[in-house]
Amino acid sequence: MALGATRRLSLLRRHRGFTLLFWATAGSAVGTYLAALALSVDILDRTGSGRWLAALLIADFLPIVVIGISLGPLVDRLSRRRLMVVSDLVRAGTFVALPFVGDPAAIVALAAVNGVATGFFRPAVWAGMPNLVAEDEREQATSLLTTIENIAWTLGPVLAGALLAASGPDIAYWANAATFALSALLVSRIPAASLRSEDPITRGHWADLRDGLEVVFRSRHLVTVLVVWSTAGVATALVNVGEVPFAKNEIGTGNLGLGFLVGATGVGLVVGSFFAAPALGAVGMTRVYGGALLLMSVGFGLVSVSQTIAVAAVLAGVATVGNGAAIVCNQVLVQRGAPDAMRGRALAVLMSSYYAVLGLSMAGAGILVDAAGARKAWGIAGAVYLFAAVLAFVLTSRTRDAARAEPARDGEPAGFERLRELMSEVEETRRREQQRAVPDAALTRDAEGRSAP
Repeated sequence: MALGATRRLSLLRRHRGFTLLFWATAGSAVGTYLAALALSVDILDRTGSGRWLAALLIADFLPIVVIGISLGPLVDRLSRRRLMVVSDLVRAGTFVALPFVGDPAAIVALAAVNGVATGFFRPAVWAGMPNLVAEDEREQATSLLTTIENIAWTLGPVLAGALLAASGPDIAYWANAATFALSALLVSRIPAASLRSEDPITRGHWADLRDGLEVVFRSRHLVTVLVVWSTAGVATALVNVGEVPFAKNEIGTGNLGLGFLVGATGVGLVVGSFFAAPALGAVGMTRVYGGALLLMSVGFGLVSVSQTIAVAAVLAGVATVGNGAAIVCNQVLVQRGAPDAMRGRALAVLMSSYYAVLGLSMAGAGILVDAAGARKAWGIAGAVYLFAAVLAFVLTSRTRDAARAEPARDGEPAGFERLRELMSEVEETRRREQQRAVPDAALTRDAEGRSAP
């Protein structure tokens, strides 16, 4: 295990482009999670309204849904490096502006702009990352990048809390702007060609969008992520909405106990994501993905009957070990199921689908928590995670069986079939253009010959 961890960390020494993306993602992620808490506290302090807080949360994730539905192909068509740099600069600009804004509507509007930029940044990162390392190192790199995101998820709110306690939201906003500016600087030093291994294939925006949807639905790997993680999203909404009332109302702990619970989940995410890659190498995708969701089911199910915050925090930390591992499995499945030329739009579709399910489920979770209490909500979440685990076991087994049934294509997923079709169409178009160009050139030479003295 120690040897695997050492090998994983050596990626930062051996691949300069990946190292730059790693630290850029670290800075960007810290800023993202720091921003989430700072904005929520600011809007609540200014308005005292749950409706404004809900509007802020919607402004944060709704752009991701819209981008995946309508603009996902841009992640593949445009320079991924430029897209990331522009996204970071836009996010830095929004947080530079926020200290000078007092109107709640303007704060929500700037949060929406920030959400749009994040909606482009994350698919571009995960679409380009596999091209920065060797193919046999992708799982290790995915694990490492997910781990640093989860560390940021743990540290960001802590830093935000300290800054908010010390001087209010303005310093937190300036700190956010600095992290995004640093991320833009680091990404700008990655060669643009390194983030893309193939030339963009485009047949027009709407055709590209349709192709992205087809890649998702025709690849067993991507359908697995779509079905399993969307199902898990229902449970995640129940957990997220029920977290604060569970700690404060059901167990009766204060803010310190709530912080302990949240911190334990952050530690679990880091551990799960870091050790997911060696687990995949040892026991395979089916056992790791299904087992990770099963661990989430058992963990959160036991949390729902816990009587003390200490026991609940430990069990929640164990459950989120599964969460961290499952997130790595999702990214690895996308890498296996989507060709580079379509990876960005596939990620955008999957992310938008997940956030759409999450948002709708949060609305329902709020009603359930008010009516039945947070304990029952978390118990139901455990049952939903169990259903997602069964789906993961079944669908990943079918993916493996399908790969064995097509040895002539070395287990290529259906997404590659669509890529081959598109490449054939492009080649056919080029061939026709060349055929038209030959007579044109001959006529030109003939005309030149006749006009010569």
